[in-house]
Amino acid sequence: MTRSDIAECVRRTLDRYFRDLDGEKPSAIYDMVLTQVERPMLEVVMRQANGNQTVAARILGINRNTLRRKLAENNLTR
Repeated sequence: MTRSDIAECVRRTLDRYFRDLDGEKPSAIYDMVLTQVERPMLEVVMRQANGNQTVAARILGINRNTLRRKLAENNLTR
């Protein structure tokens, strides 16, 4: 899977979301998408890193302290 595959998946999902609104007014889409993507991304990356936060932070391209905060915010700490 490439970056463009992930982008296309998000595009299709958002198109479907807007279709399914059936007249409802959308709001806070940015926060909704980030919230829905962040937790599964963290779960998968932590699994790929065998629970090693330093490795996971490197994979994600973020600081380890930022990763620790995001894990705590998503109730993914041990």
